[in-house]
Amino acid sequence: VRFEQISYLDVLKRDLKVMDLTAITMCRENNLPILVFNMNTPGNLRRLLLGEPVGTLVSEQLSS
Repeated sequence: VRFEQISYLDVLKRDLKVMDLTAITMCRENNLPILVFNMNTPGNLRRLLLGEPVGTLVSEQLSS
């Protein structure tokens, strides 16, 4: 399953292994969004730097 966006809580509930529990909790407590993407895929880092949608955004609330 691929997500464009997901909340911190859903990452924890689904046990997605994005980061360890402490790191996810600290990001959540400090409202720090996380962008998860595969930097080994050719062109992904460039696309990210150009502002193109790459990977999954983990944040407190999903934007509509």
